[in-house]
Amino acid sequence: MRRLLPKSLRGQLVLVILATFVVVQIVNLWLFVDERRLAVRAALGLEAAGRAANVVRLIEAAPADLRPDILRAADSPLVRFSLSDTPSVDHLNHDMGGVIQSRIRSFLNDADAHEIRVELHQTGPASVMEQVAPEMMRMHEQMMGLDLASVEMQLAIALRDGQWLNVSTRFHRPPIQWPWISTLSYALATLIIMATVWVALSQLTGPLRKLATAAESLGRGETVPELPVEGPEELRRLTAAFNEMQGRLTRFVSERTRLLAALGHDLRSPLTALRVRAEMVDDDETRERLVAIIEEMQEMVESTLSFARGMVTAEETQTVGVPDFLRELVADISDVGGDVTLQDVAPMWVRIKPVAMRRALRNVIENAIRYGGGASVAATRDGNNVMITVSDHGSGIPEADLERVFDPFVRVEKSRNLETGGTGLGLSIARTVIQAHGGDITLSNRPEGGLQVEIVMPLGREKTELDQ
Repeated sequence: MRRLLPKSLRGQLVLVILATFVVVQIVNLWLFVDERRLAVRAALGLEAAGRAANVVRLIEAAPADLRPDILRAADSPLVRFSLSDTPSVDHLNHDMGGVIQSRIRSFLNDADAHEIRVELHQTGPASVMEQVAPEMMRMHEQMMGLDLASVEMQLAIALRDGQWLNVSTRFHRPPIQWPWISTLSYALATLIIMATVWVALSQLTGPLRKLATAAESLGRGETVPELPVEGPEELRRLTAAFNEMQGRLTRFVSERTRLLAALGHDLRSPLTALRVRAEMVDDDETRERLVAIIEEMQEMVESTLSFARGMVTAEETQTVGVPDFLRELVADISDVGGDVTLQDVAPMWVRIKPVAMRRALRNVIENAIRYGGGASVAATRDGNNVMITVSDHGSGIPEADLERVFDPFVRVEKSRNLETGGTGLGLSIARTVIQAHGGDITLSNRPEGGLQVEIVMPLGREKTELDQ
């Protein structure tokens, strides 16, 4: 059921309003038809009651020998009159809430002089009236075009001389005449209302879509312009909060980068002076140890600056093809002697800052080459993401260190040699860059041996689509 619902908020709201409107209109039409049927039935019953009252007045005013003529003149195919010593209705209940009785008394201008009995019941097509006048009934049925399930009414009115005037009449259920004009007007009103609601909701959901797009872009590290504050009060507050949050994040990253850049710059001069002083030491062993320590400190300062930047914030985000991007990166590493291979990659596109992402992936691949004896790179599609896998054939990493190695300056290789242990910032920088693009990186030991690095990145649209 959920798959049939529109995915957008605007579509779901329009569907709810449309469903409500349709249900209300159906109920209104049903009530209209039912009320019409009741009104027609009541009118037919009251008409027969009026005729019966007039016949009573004529019979009581005319001589006895004229009564048969009066009854014959009053008869019709659907209403029959007869005189009898006994009433045709043997109970005193009055159907239709006494409406028929009140109608007859109003014509007779008396309150209680005449006893009146009324009975209504359902009949099928084969009734007494049909037996009396079959040709007339068939003509009436053909004219109405219906299966004549009918309502039969029996009246018994006591005359002053003790006789009873028995009246038998039948009227058909009024046909259901669908009000097509009303239906068309309802449909037109629905279209107008839906168009108005669609436009009105566009004014609400449009800013929400912009806000969602901006939040997604910000999560990928892209530069997002300040959103215009518009729409209802709640939406205006949400947009203003997003703009403020974005400003705070930007200022935080910028201040952190400037602080560490200034610190690194200030440290370069003392380190250079120490390097000059160290070269003046006469003892060769001491001089070499001092120079090595100073070089390690310089490398740590440069790596710290790189880690602080995470990725080049001034770099523009671009849409790049995954196969070409990985192919160029692997070729560059191979050209300097790195043992790395690339598996076949299907066409995919991602939105990244190329320079920063190249540096992050290079750190991962070079780690695999340095500690695993070689790297194998592959990329596959995983839903709306691309998964880049870097595998090696080394000894892996202890399970307790799989997450800890992402911390700055943590090195599983315990030596202080920069050639073998590095500074411990490579994976930290890689995770910083990848997470800034809205992705993530995880490590796991392969069952057959070696370490596997999985990098998940959100897919982007093809470049040609973005440019249009």
